[in-house]
Amino acid sequence: MSGTGEPGEASREGGRPVNDAAERADYHVRMQEQRRARESAKAQVLVDEFVRTALERGLATTDLTARTWKGSSRYRTGVRGWYLRLDRSVAVDPDGRYYSLLVPPRSLARFRGVEVAPSDPPLQVGEGARDGESIALAELLRLRLEAGDDFVD
Repeated sequence: MSGTGEPGEASREGGRPVNDAAERADYHVRMQEQRRARESAKAQVLVDEFVRTALERGLATTDLTARTWKGSSRYRTGVRGWYLRLDRSVAVDPDGRYYSLLVPPRSLARFRGVEVAPSDPPLQVGEGARDGESIALAELLRLRLEAGDDFVD
């Protein structure tokens, strides 16, 4: 089989055409994953620059908490870092890891806390959210640095 892997490109296995729709779907999934990876790499550069600047300025970290989706409870996470949004829904730690701090409610989490895993940072924070809740990561980081230690609390 030869070719570029473009969708719709004629290809045969054993003399029969390969399912064109499945090929196109696989191609689009691969392209979307590659686009996300490229965007995340660009976003990580922004996060790393934020961390470098925050540390240079002596910006204080805080114990991060996660909140439930409905916002009714907050749980300890065992992670220190900087909140990026006033609603404390996203944060960055001093190692440049990005966290979404929204979790499902858990019965014993008020006592035990929750474990949050870092995720790949997006270039657009809150994309797909309600109007006014989406913001470019670069702008969010700039605003956070401007706010300094007066950001939360």
